[in-house]
Amino acid sequence: MSNSISPLGRWLNGTIRAVDYGRLVADFTIREEMTNPAGVLHGGAGAAILDDLIGVMVFSLGREYAYTSINLTIDFLHAARKDDIVTATAEVIREGKNIIHCEGRIVSNNGKIIAKCATNLIQTSVKVEL
Repeated sequence: MSNSISPLGRWLNGTIRAVDYGRLVADFTIREEMTNPAGVLHGGAGAAILDDLIGVMVFSLGREYAYTSINLTIDFLHAARKDDIVTATAEVIREGKNIIHCEGRIVSNNGKIIAKCATNLIQTSVKVEL
């Protein structure tokens, strides 16, 4: 995602693995600056991965107007450590005219769910320029 439309997404530097309408999968390497003092994925960095990946996925739906998150509920279930490669998935659950409900998850290479989220994004008045 080094060419992401999102500056934060470029910093997170994920590698896209799969793209389908309403679904995006990317791998992320946990770098030291993404960890907390205990050496595990910082909750804010995990939230950034999920929020940014969902945002890019919603952008890819090809809507006329941009969308922005109005909430983000995250459960942190397991730890990821520096140099771990995790897989994040963003999926549309319900695509309404003005609000899109999505879910996301970060999973370790051994299948443990590191974090999962639910979020709603609302249409803004900003036209998307492609």
